[in-house]
Amino acid sequence: MNSLSFMVKSLIVYGGCVILTIVLTIADSAFANTSVALQRAMTFFLLVVPAGIGTFFGVQSLRQDEDYKFLAVMGIILNLLFGLFHLAIVLFAG
Repeated sequence: MNSLSFMVKSLIVYGGCVILTIVLTIADSAFANTSVALQRAMTFFLLVVPAGIGTFFGVQSLRQDEDYKFLAVMGIILNLLFGLFHLAIVLFAG
């Protein structure tokens, strides 16, 4: 995985987050009996933290002046919006 550019890593992390969101949505009924605190922790550690890491990879891609800067910016924007959306769910959902 070290041979991949930071831009590619950023987009892979975003794609993984989207797939994980779909899986968690489909398996939502399995988590119905768990506590709200556990559900918030799962959302934070499985969706918000990886999106933050993906944003970091996108920023690193721009700092190292890699090719395809547009895709690096898209990786930053997509990961940042995804992470902020799920962070809002963690903070405000009750």
